Amino acid sequence: MNLSKRRGALVAAGVAAAMVLSACGGSDDNGGGEGGGATGGTFSMYINEPENPLVPGNTTESEGSQVVKSLWTGLIQYGPEGEVEYTGVAEDITSDDNTTWTVKLKDGWTFHDGTPVTAQSFVDAWNYTAYSPNAQGASYFFSNIEGYDALQAPTDDEGNVTGEPTATEMTGLTVEDDTTFTVTLTDPFAQFPVTVGYNAFFPLPESFFEDPEAAGMNPVGNGPFKADGEYVPGTGITLSKYEDYAGENEAQADGVEYKVFADLNTAYTEVQAGNLDITRDVPPDAIATAADEFGDRFLESPSSQFTYVGFPTYDPRYQDKRVRQAFSMAIDRKAITDAIFNGTRAPADSAIAPVVDGYREGACEYCEVDVERANELLDEAGFDRTQPVELWFNSGAGHDAWMEAVGNQLRENLGVDYQLRGDLDFSQYLPLGDEKGFTGPFRLAWAMDYPSPQNYLEPLYSTAALPPAGSNSAFYSNPEFDELVDEGNRASSNDEAIEFYNQAEDVLLEDMPIIPMFFGLEQAVHSENVSGVFVDVFGQVDTSQVTVNS
Repeated sequence: MNLSKRRGALVAAGVAAAMVLSACGGSDDNGGGEGGGATGGTFSMYINEPENPLVPGNTTESEGSQVVKSLWTGLIQYGPEGEVEYTGVAEDITSDDNTTWTVKLKDGWTFHDGTPVTAQSFVDAWNYTAYSPNAQGASYFFSNIEGYDALQAPTDDEGNVTGEPTATEMTGLTVEDDTTFTVTLTDPFAQFPVTVGYNAFFPLPESFFEDPEAAGMNPVGNGPFKADGEYVPGTGITLSKYEDYAGENEAQADGVEYKVFADLNTAYTEVQAGNLDITRDVPPDAIATAADEFGDRFLESPSSQFTYVGFPTYDPRYQDKRVRQAFSMAIDRKAITDAIFNGTRAPADSAIAPVVDGYREGACEYCEVDVERANELLDEAGFDRTQPVELWFNSGAGHDAWMEAVGNQLRENLGVDYQLRGDLDFSQYLPLGDEKGFTGPFRLAWAMDYPSPQNYLEPLYSTAALPPAGSNSAFYSNPEFDELVDEGNRASSNDEAIEFYNQAEDVLLEDMPIIPMFFGLEQAVHSENVSGVFVDVFGQVDTSQVTVNS
């Protein structure tokens, strides 16, 4: 959610270098033109309403992440196909045992307020995000650092907070000097350097901690663009080029205006009219005509995106895995992709996208259509077919038609009626899920944060990733799954890690807390005003490389 030109190898001892899991993808040439030297000018880009203010550690969805990645640069960066590049703040990240990591920073980096980016900037940011009273959505990503547990408030069996954390700083983080800090993990994790390009690991300036709420609306980062003013909900935010940017990928344009639209169709129409320059998505009903209409300004590239329908496992109606298995087998994914998406989505047969090592074709037994078996399972579970199911999805993003198709198949194949619940925008929809507010199956999607099969498993389904610390919106918990993921994290080789991750996926796909639906392609359009546009495997546009045509 989920990104240059010198390629860097992952610097780590022994097996760590072998553990870099790179995504595969297509050509860099997607018809958007090439950047070259800075050209100036400004351009505009569509986003939906972000869930939260623009704080890196609390931005775990695609809309806010797009803006955050224009405003910040992390320790490492990812190339268009997910490859690790040492074009960020880190000079190197090394370890002798894959447990204690030394992070060495480059000199000369500053925040947009002119203050230096130091080792303390990272350590303070990570501690802030991990500290549970701050309720940061990416807190989970620090759970493998020593001392994380002490920053979590105690809870009862129902998840209610019963006290205060015993510490405010993780013991596993130590500042050695202005440009060096060490990270001590609870267990060996050779993939650690691969993860730290994700925005949860971005640094924060001292000014942030004076008023975090205000800083989220008027963000101060260290990236190629800086905020010209506050983020205005429902409207957007305007950024301008940061002239003192220390990175290799300086902004080509003078500025970018992020415009919030409540409806994707409206944004698409604005690009057609030349009033908007870029949208990263194409409405389903425009897919068949977009290529002809936009020519080489219609972009299509490999994606890490995985669309799924989750179950509220906290609802007694969906607690029996046989119900969840039955629903999955009653859905004909190919029929939906052909009818709604003009064949531009692939029916999902795994919980791990094909762009990373660890994907297995046909891993999901219950993703095959089998109406007879589905009805048998539903009867065995004693499911009440007289009551309709509520199907949830966020409004204005083109999900109406395919979620209705899912409902029609459930009605036809299982004799279960449905009601569509698509009346909430993205910023309302996600918090409702975190609050156990979904009363039926719900639509979500995931684009990888870093190129590893682990990222498709642990952040979405582990017990440690239950909201508000993570993105486990199904509220699924299985100790066997958690232990297998942990074994993969501790593995000493890439092959061994994938073996454990695949075993964890098998447990998940037997329990079916989610229905895998589609693997996608990135599809975007842009105006004649810009070139150098590319949607990477994470679903993001590198705005620093967009040029404004003279």
